[in-house]
Amino acid sequence: MGAAMGMVMVMLAALLASLAPSARGLDRGEFPPGFLFGAATSAYQIEGAYLEDGKGLSNWDVFTHARSRDIKDGLNGDVAVDHYHRYMEDVEIMHNLGVNSYRFSISWARILPRGRHGDVNSDGIAFYDRLIAALLQKGIEPFVTLQHFDLPHELEVRHGWLGAEIREEFDYYADVCFQAFGDRVKFWTTFNEPNLFTKFAYMLGMYPPSHCSAPFGTCNSGNSHQEPYVAAHNIIMSHATAVDNYKKNYQAKQGGSIGIVIAMKFYEPLTNATEDILAAQRALSFEIHWFLDPIFFGEYPKEMQEVLSSNLPKFTAAEKRLLQNKVDFIGVNHYTTIYAKDCILSSCDLNTYEGNALVLAIGERDGIKIGKPTAFVGFYDVPEGMEKIVKYVNLRYENTPVYVTENGYSQYSNNSMGDLINDVGRVNYLQGYLSGISSAVRRGANVRGYFVWSLMDNFEWAFGFTVRFGMYHVDFQTQKRTPKLSAKWYQNFLMGSGPVNTMENMSTDI
Repeated sequence: MGAAMGMVMVMLAALLASLAPSARGLDRGEFPPGFLFGAATSAYQIEGAYLEDGKGLSNWDVFTHARSRDIKDGLNGDVAVDHYHRYMEDVEIMHNLGVNSYRFSISWARILPRGRHGDVNSDGIAFYDRLIAALLQKGIEPFVTLQHFDLPHELEVRHGWLGAEIREEFDYYADVCFQAFGDRVKFWTTFNEPNLFTKFAYMLGMYPPSHCSAPFGTCNSGNSHQEPYVAAHNIIMSHATAVDNYKKNYQAKQGGSIGIVIAMKFYEPLTNATEDILAAQRALSFEIHWFLDPIFFGEYPKEMQEVLSSNLPKFTAAEKRLLQNKVDFIGVNHYTTIYAKDCILSSCDLNTYEGNALVLAIGERDGIKIGKPTAFVGFYDVPEGMEKIVKYVNLRYENTPVYVTENGYSQYSNNSMGDLINDVGRVNYLQGYLSGISSAVRRGANVRGYFVWSLMDNFEWAFGFTVRFGMYHVDFQTQKRTPKLSAKWYQNFLMGSGPVNTMENMSTDI
């Protein structure tokens, strides 16, 4: 080991020794055999190569160029972190890290640049073939998302998620992917965080196609009182159509499973007042039940029906029949717990993520923050929320298996390099939330996997490159990947034979 590496290891040893005792005592042996431990990314956020090898323009390609003012640093994902050209290096990073699964998404515009009325892009198929082969060669299970916020720009212009035609488009796209990759992919998710996406795209106007109306925002077009629920309805039925196809035509011969990923904050009432207790329940309904209740029970939750009335679509008899195909698992993207304040009996600013539920999310009570703030606005380090959310989902949705498909900690990009690399806050965060999963599993929760967001720093949507979630630091100018303290901690947890409590068994070749 060279002198420079020796100095780094001494410094990291001192940092690890400074962590909370529980951070040094988490043991992989606490989790059941076959548990998936991985890291997660998405296509637009890491791939780059936005016009190479036959790829078509996506909604995000156009949005970030035409509306760069809506991205915090005015940048885009044209290059992102150049994963398209560096995927072999990134797979080697995962292998050294010790993960047994990798969650990534497929770029719809790379596979079908013009949707179902155009040709399948063979170069796009070939790229994902190469990626999947590289992962499997290293013993890493692909965990694939079909739609992570991006879709072909041509479909966005034609109808987007507001037109029922999109259901056939998604079904065709999913079928192409099942045919091309399903012999090797055993974990599919149809959509990533459609509950968050529809709010940001059709209620708050922050994501393409940037639709909104008062009091939620000021956009050139849109109706925040109706469009989010029309888009959501079409996404739910697109999901149901793809699941129906997979279960009828692919699952038996390919041996895989299929689910959906939902963004899930956990909401605690701000006070013990009845109205705040009801507000917390209402927030959970608009966050979680909105998509999962139709998938499991064939109806939207009663809290949404009461608040939205005729603005909420109704399921036809045919749609309900299609929804009878249950998912094999639920993906939980959980980052934070927050307080919920009632806005029915109190006056609130509704131009917020929870505004449609008539709820105000608040990060402190009586001057005390709910947890340590992170760089991502409204996200706090509240590890006990992890156990609560997975148990809540198990209880409400028939003990369906849960995979924690995203969980991570953000830093400001303008922090010093030393602070970015020596990310003690992220290590403590990951340890706390993993400990919550361990506790839930010991108490009988049906949790089968955990993915850190993210493998590496990347393009964080409207925040651009101003925040970093990666366990690997990326120099966005040179694309150099450098392991942070959190990568070394995660590696030691994954590869160690006992509790993570020293640097003695830490690999130095990460």
